[in-house]
Amino acid sequence: MRPSDYPPPFESSEFVVAPGEAEIEVGVLIVGAGPAGLACAIRLGQLLEGAPELAERLGDVPVAVLEKGRQPGSHLLSGAVVNPRSLRKLFDGRFHTRDLPFYGRVEHESVYFLTPQRYLRIPTPPTMKNGGNYVASLSQLGRWLAERAEEGGATILPETSGHALLVGDGRVRGVRTGDRGRGRDGQELGNFEPGSNVHARVTVLAEGTQGHLTGVALDRFGLEGDNPQVWALGVKEVWKIAKPLDRVIHTLGWPLRAGKKYREFGGSFVYPMGDDMLTVGMVVGLDYRDAELSVHDLLQELKTHPMLKELLLGGERVAWGAKTIPEGGFLSLPKRLHAPGLLICGDGAGLVNVPALKGIHYAVESGRLAAEAAFSALQRGESPGRRGALAGYDQALQESFVWKELKQVRNMRPAFGRGLVLGGALAGAMTATRGAFPPGDARMEADADQELIRTDRAKAYPLPDGDLVFDKLSSVFLSGNATRDDAPNHIRVQREVPKEIAELWTRMCPAAVYEVAENGVEVTPSNCVQCGAITAKGGRLTPPEGGAGPDYKLA
Repeated sequence: MRPSDYPPPFESSEFVVAPGEAEIEVGVLIVGAGPAGLACAIRLGQLLEGAPELAERLGDVPVAVLEKGRQPGSHLLSGAVVNPRSLRKLFDGRFHTRDLPFYGRVEHESVYFLTPQRYLRIPTPPTMKNGGNYVASLSQLGRWLAERAEEGGATILPETSGHALLVGDGRVRGVRTGDRGRGRDGQELGNFEPGSNVHARVTVLAEGTQGHLTGVALDRFGLEGDNPQVWALGVKEVWKIAKPLDRVIHTLGWPLRAGKKYREFGGSFVYPMGDDMLTVGMVVGLDYRDAELSVHDLLQELKTHPMLKELLLGGERVAWGAKTIPEGGFLSLPKRLHAPGLLICGDGAGLVNVPALKGIHYAVESGRLAAEAAFSALQRGESPGRRGALAGYDQALQESFVWKELKQVRNMRPAFGRGLVLGGALAGAMTATRGAFPPGDARMEADADQELIRTDRAKAYPLPDGDLVFDKLSSVFLSGNATRDDAPNHIRVQREVPKEIAELWTRMCPAAVYEVAENGVEVTPSNCVQCGAITAKGGRLTPPEGGAGPDYKLA
């Protein structure tokens, strides 16, 4: 049995509509106020500062950014250890590393292999070395970048979801925003506000992981690559602690199982956030096979390990969040990252280096390059809607360090489908040869195509005690989730499914959205923190009402 045997009731064509009358007109429309989208807005502001004639031609709103969260940063979640390379290039002396909202530079790091009661320090793999990088809260960094984008002239529209692509004459002409104020059955409530047609000369999709419009665009313009994208789910907590942590920590091994039949790939991280906080998280590939696996509960189990208990002793959990991570890397990139009138960047394009645990600086770099491609296509005598007018973006990305680094590690993620031991040995050989071994490209399998097994894994999960171990609902509360109880359902899944599928979704979801029912699964969409895991494992997340979902402050 496979989750893909029960596809969701979803057609991407439902979210492609004719442009209609322009209710809002902008020059460049960026969907998503994450690192990629905000870097794009910042760079456009820099370029337009030196091109006042073009800025005037683009109208009253030359650059607009749609953000579905309450504010920029509300939906941003990552570890995060940030390579500052792309940010330095983006600001080019206007701001320095010391000006950014970082918690501090990585001075020490350790990698451990865990067993249930012991830990063994192992050499740090070359791809995971973090010298010169900085610890950050991605949500805080996002808010800081948003301020810089606004200072450069961008207009940010929070609580505004991108619902549908506006496509006419074979090119993207903007986005239809989502309605607000509908009831559970879609009826108009007293505070109903219809969505608007936002017309733009260039539309940049920077939606992040599991981007809704990105998926629609890949299908509409035939941009899918040769391999499907694969994903991981990360669940993290922020703790106030009694004793400062002086290093970045990564772990492998327990509580994951090494056997090939389980396909459990991942590990944990512990990062210091100043002297009085740390963040601890668990990341697991969603190509796992056991219907009883729960990443949230694995994180709770991890915290019972002696090493983690010592770090958290006397502490208090103050934040929680969950998010998917694209893990296909180079092998799963789209054929093209542009279409007439359209550019795709950041996590939505799959620009994440899994062996290095890095994607933020790739998002910033791709956003900067997207801005430069858009600026070039907006010059007099050129049209961004012309086929190939935005192809310079693909070329620039392929000539960048992003492309080179992704290509070198392209076969590492699929290697771990053979189990931890063999996968680790292959990854070592790939590192030593800079990706030359093995020759050629591996093949990827979609997460939802993995055949399910069932074990008694759930018996080992510790029971919540409200001190060290917590349940899902109390965790969702800490996310600041702002979804109305009577909001329309934004999750597309088949309801009548076998018990194994229903249990898979129930265990997988970190926010208690799904519950096994007599004939399938029940859905509580108001719990959803929009992590996107359901899209990887047999369902489809669509945009909720603007302003819904989590409101991350420290994540």
